[in-house]
Amino acid sequence: MVALAALGRSIRTRRGLLVLVPAVVAVLIGALVVPLAVTGQCRLFGSGCGIPRIRFVPPPTRLTGLQAALRGGYVALGDSYSSGEGTWDLTADHGYAGGGAQDCHRSQGSYFSTVLRGFRFALGGTLWACSGARIDDVLHGGRYGEPAQVERLRPDTSLVTLTIGGNDIGFSEIVTRCVVRLPWSSACRDQDAGIRARTAALPAGLASVFEQIGRRAPNARIVVLGYPRPFPVRPGRSVDNIGVADQVYLNGVVRALDDVIADAARRADGGLAAAGRPGTVEFADGYAAFDGHELGTAQPYLNPLKIDFGALAAEPRSFHPNQLGYGAFAQLIDRQIQSGPARPVYQYRR
Repeated sequence: MVALAALGRSIRTRRGLLVLVPAVVAVLIGALVVPLAVTGQCRLFGSGCGIPRIRFVPPPTRLTGLQAALRGGYVALGDSYSSGEGTWDLTADHGYAGGGAQDCHRSQGSYFSTVLRGFRFALGGTLWACSGARIDDVLHGGRYGEPAQVERLRPDTSLVTLTIGGNDIGFSEIVTRCVVRLPWSSACRDQDAGIRARTAALPAGLASVFEQIGRRAPNARIVVLGYPRPFPVRPGRSVDNIGVADQVYLNGVVRALDDVIADAARRADGGLAAAGRPGTVEFADGYAAFDGHELGTAQPYLNPLKIDFGALAAEPRSFHPNQLGYGAFAQLIDRQIQSGPARPVYQYRR
């Protein structure tokens, strides 16, 4: 460009303004070919200088959310709502999903199996969720001697689904205390201060979960599910010794938990979007996923409560999705995979 400008000045001083036109045209051509790939070589003042061969390089194509989710492998992490606790059977599920069925209660009836069958993930999928898992099990050390769940992820993981947080606030123990009590006792709602404190402590741990998943699987769409409402919006009768007022209270506990998870997901995704990073964090609201099929209805999607009175604790499958419930969860995840996040995915291909 400098050489062309100098040439224009030299010509103008010797021959007048009319001969400046070719120099100006040359400058304009030079500016126009900047974004184009030019093949071949041509010396400006040499003999045999022909027209340069110009090749247009198309811009990369942005992937859709669905394409981003399917381009690699699918991994399901988290707690019993993802492992399949509610449908786990030792005989049927022995050796399923990494051999952890006996301890982690990984079941073929989990939503994971349905989602995996419904899409063609380029690298298949694996289930590493574990019953009883807390945030610490996802991040630092898995249950029953397994590694931390995040260590199961790879750079080519393209979709991660998980449920997490319920064990951190002690939901199973909360429900047990609402059942194993005297009829006139207020023991269920007497737990409120402790529940609120544990729920308020969740955001930092959830942020670490999303950050660590994103570090190990930077291109993954992370879909975190909210927990379902266990009782109808307006309960009509006592269920498993849990009165109407306590059912409404427990619904509120789950709603507050889901709201915290949703807010943590939004914050994490906002950070990824602001940085233009390729991953996402998406919240799939499962609170009303079992609407009309809660405990106490004609066809519940949750297993009823069963108490081990010897241990004064709820049996593991209590209050967990049954086969119909996991089917409803799978539909929720399917819709999220197909619709994608409510923003562009920063992944491209040529």
